[in-house]
Amino acid sequence: MSENCESLAKCGFFKKYNESKQLACKGFIASYCKGAKQQECKRMQFRKQHGQAPSDDMMPNGMMISAK
Repeated sequence: MSENCESLAKCGFFKKYNESKQLACKGFIASYCKGAKQQECKRMQFRKQHGQAPSDDMMPNGMMISAK
């Protein structure tokens, strides 16, 4: 497994939330985008199943970030 997810450059969640100050986003990025849970990423599974990227607000665990 590579250090970073192979889809990092095109991942809408990563692009949108990489600079976020929210601890939850930082945790997801550390675990899924750059860590051991890459193969568990629901965003990656969605892309493979549907042939397109999910919403940028879909987190790697499959839950959605709701607007405030």
